Amino acid sequence: MKNLKEFLIPFAGLKEGKHQFEYQIGDSFFEEFQFDEYKNVDVTVSLMLEKKSTIMELCFVHKGTVNVPCDMTGEDFDLKIKGKFNLVVKFGEEFNNENEELLILPHGEFQLNVSQYIYESIVLSVPFKRVHPGVKDGTLKTEAFDTLDKLAPKEEHKVNEDIDPRWENLKKLLTDK
Repeated sequence: MKNLKEFLIPFAGLKEGKHQFEYQIGDSFFEEFQFDEYKNVDVTVSLMLEKKSTIMELCFVHKGTVNVPCDMTGEDFDLKIKGKFNLVVKFGEEFNNENEELLILPHGEFQLNVSQYIYESIVLSVPFKRVHPGVKDGTLKTEAFDTLDKLAPKEEHKVNEDIDPRWENLKKLLTDK
């Protein structure tokens, strides 16, 4: 994770108030986390850091596309994602990130690495089940669908045979209830 230096925010030198940071996330960002499930990542992350006297409030907002495989067909498609994540940073005796919305940094700390929070917010904004939009509206033509159509059972037309009238009378008994 040596190439993630741009995600280090030296908050010690910042004045109190709001500070805006912009990040353009691509494939190389996810390679640093050894995560190769997404391709052609194009996500813009906007980070608003509000520094106060004793705490910092961070608001992450991201929007963009990731190329993922469809769970039904295996076809790759661009999935639009967006999300928002808030984090409060306090200072204490020791580092503690057990709470997902609260980060406690030691008193002597002077910078904050936000790459892990950006990574998690993007990954969590991708739905668990990913379905190609063409599957939903019926416009996707793939080899998988063609094969399924060929292998689908054909409807057989029943030949209307003469049924023994005794069986017909028994069927009437079941439906008379």
